[in-house]
Amino acid sequence: MDLRQSAQDETNAQTGTAATSTGEAAIDLHGRSLLKEIDLTRAEFLYLVELGGQVREEKRVGIRPNRLAGRNLALIFEKASTRTRAAFEVAAYDEGACTTYLGPGETQLGYKESMKDTARVLGRMFDGIEYRGFSQEGIEILSACSGVPVWNGLTDAWHPTQMLADILTMRDHADKPLDQVCYCYLGDSRNNTANSCWSPAHCSAWTCGCARQKNSGRRSPCATSRPTSPPDLAPRSR
Repeated sequence: MDLRQSAQDETNAQTGTAATSTGEAAIDLHGRSLLKEIDLTRAEFLYLVELGGQVREEKRVGIRPNRLAGRNLALIFEKASTRTRAAFEVAAYDEGACTTYLGPGETQLGYKESMKDTARVLGRMFDGIEYRGFSQEGIEILSACSGVPVWNGLTDAWHPTQMLADILTMRDHADKPLDQVCYCYLGDSRNNTANSCWSPAHCSAWTCGCARQKNSGRRSPCATSRPTSPPDLAPRSR
């Protein structure tokens, strides 16, 4: 694909919108937070997967659209990280944004300030917030009170950016269309990655199995049954 031939593709990526192949209403993710996969429809999830592939290819051939020029992003890490921090910082830099890293123990979050207070303060200073921490409830409050997009870099319940990357890798290396791919998750079925693997945002179009050690404890809330309905349905409570 000649990435230089379509100015419209670049505009869509800048605004977070894209028309569907069937002529349906354009996907509009502008200003949206990414807190968990089940907040997305299947079309929205797949759009983000394809957008990730497009942005990666642009970098490979030396195209730097600087879609986030002049934007400031806060990166809140209550848990130490290598890959997630590096991925967010490099991606922000590649798109022209500036980042402020707030690592473990570097904020008053949970001590002198509540999540709601922190959200209000950071929302006035930053254009977007990435959060990697513990409580899913905490990131939901951060999103509701900050007034800016919030992206989940990992909580105890969900890991949506990891799953987007995993599905992009499947798309790259599978010898069949994604809707024909069957994959299996091996490991602790009680954690965030297991929840994300089973999320209906993409599992309703794939076949997903989960293998865990016998008597390893409770199953993942999202692994109690395989989703069979379109992901446009209301998210299920945990």
